[in-house]
Amino acid sequence: MAEQWLEQLVADEMISTDQLTEADEMARSVGIKTEEALIKLGYVNAAEIGVIQANHYGYEFVDLEKIEISPSVIELVPESVARENVVIPLSGEDDSLTVAISDPMAFDVLDKLRFILNRDIRVSMATKDSIQAAINRHYGQSETESVDSMLQEFTETAIDFTETEMAESQYEEEDESAPIIRLVNLIITEAVNMRTSDIHIEPFEDRVRVRYRIDGVLIERDSPPRRLLAAMVSRIKIMAGMDIAEKRRPQDGRIKTRVGGRDFDLRVSILPTNHGQAVVLRVLDRDNIKVGIRNLGFSEDNYRSFQNIIRRPNGIFLVTGPTGSGKTTTLYSALGELNRPDRKIITAEDPVEYMLPGINQVEVNSSIGFNFARIIKAMLRQAPNVILVGEIRDAETAEMAIQASLTGHLVFSTLHTNDAPGSVTRLIDMGVQPFLVASSVMAVMAQRLVRQVCQKCKEQYMPDPGELQFFDISDQEAEEAMFVRGKGCNECQHTGYRGRKAVFELMLMNATLRDMTFRSEPSQNIRRQARLFGMKTLADDAKDKAMQGVTTLAEVHRLSKGGH
Repeated sequence: MAEQWLEQLVADEMISTDQLTEADEMARSVGIKTEEALIKLGYVNAAEIGVIQANHYGYEFVDLEKIEISPSVIELVPESVARENVVIPLSGEDDSLTVAISDPMAFDVLDKLRFILNRDIRVSMATKDSIQAAINRHYGQSETESVDSMLQEFTETAIDFTETEMAESQYEEEDESAPIIRLVNLIITEAVNMRTSDIHIEPFEDRVRVRYRIDGVLIERDSPPRRLLAAMVSRIKIMAGMDIAEKRRPQDGRIKTRVGGRDFDLRVSILPTNHGQAVVLRVLDRDNIKVGIRNLGFSEDNYRSFQNIIRRPNGIFLVTGPTGSGKTTTLYSALGELNRPDRKIITAEDPVEYMLPGINQVEVNSSIGFNFARIIKAMLRQAPNVILVGEIRDAETAEMAIQASLTGHLVFSTLHTNDAPGSVTRLIDMGVQPFLVASSVMAVMAQRLVRQVCQKCKEQYMPDPGELQFFDISDQEAEEAMFVRGKGCNECQHTGYRGRKAVFELMLMNATLRDMTFRSEPSQNIRRQARLFGMKTLADDAKDKAMQGVTTLAEVHRLSKGGH
């Protein structure tokens, strides 16, 4: 229901009752305040709202554009405090300070200011935009600059940046204020703040498309002008230590950067296309792999089984799924759990994505023939307890990994197959002897990622009967379940989803399945038998998570169609 001061807008005939009701409904559905909805709908402007609010709460409303604030007053509030809380000091005397705020109910901000500044705080009101403009005017522009404003600046100016200028800049002292440097830094910062997993910069005939992959789905951002492509690519190459003169061959590199006090690694891939060089920056957040096994998304049964598997003294444990399905995170979580002073762990990776303290990590180097098979051979002489092989790609690697498991080592690895039973037949198809596969593999786990419903805007609902029938959910199961969906809010970029959880299909090998493997039976037979032994499929696990309110039935459908 609208607040009392909003009724004053109706009383003053600035808006009608119907307009207030419409704004109220929009505010509820989008997850914003009623006054913000009124401004978005264009019924009133921010200044009119501010004046009414100020009168209602007994504050003075000020027009900051007409006020010049003395530098000695500005110095009383640090820039970071002013920006974080959207406040600006207006005047100070003895032990008191008058500040302008936009939200009269922001008591926590006023308490924080009293504590930080150790002064009595007096309040005036101004619009949020005018406070931010005043902060930029008095403290400087840098922190609030956005990618949008930078692109606006480039669109309105006719500056042309050539690769020659960018090439020279690597030999000179870097000027952080150079427009292209600022633009690239802003793109990276914005992407990281939006929880992006990779940044795509793609050239086309008349524009450069910038897209961010958030929770597995690509979202398009503003397009920089086509003339900036060469300068942007050169800047990224310089940051990644690549050859900026090479434009005809693909290149790979790595950037170390710091955003918001956290360290990030960016894996850079450059691919020449018919319209120029396309760039993909893979954002590797070290915090992502500190998930902990408990938080991966296992059901109780799978959690217990997984814990038993990773504590076996020897054998192979395979994790399977397409690229970007969270296999690395799962295996690193297992290694993190096993990483104790009494165990020696060695990994062979291509490339090493995350640095793990206390674990020996080896990187594949194909140019000198240092492949997975040769690394496994060498690492066995180092007497490890646990081995991680990044990926089994050929029969040689598979046989080396199996030999390692049979000689008393616990081996973790990944394969690219669609489901768990398919991994067994894939190894045999590669040329590994069936008896070796049967005796060494102790479990296979397939996994995918499904999007989680946004916690801020989720609402409970009951799917219609047709939907329940499609997913084979009985009326009794539906009554006991908690189906949720996201309405869409600022927190989740109005998608209704925020974050992802893994769904699993864990196949534990037993005497029957080993015998079927030994006889090289087709994967559908092994799958049928594994289900009889209680294996839950990926779709079953995803459906359970939808019924628990973690994800939605739409995501389950996307998974069962093969999307990931």
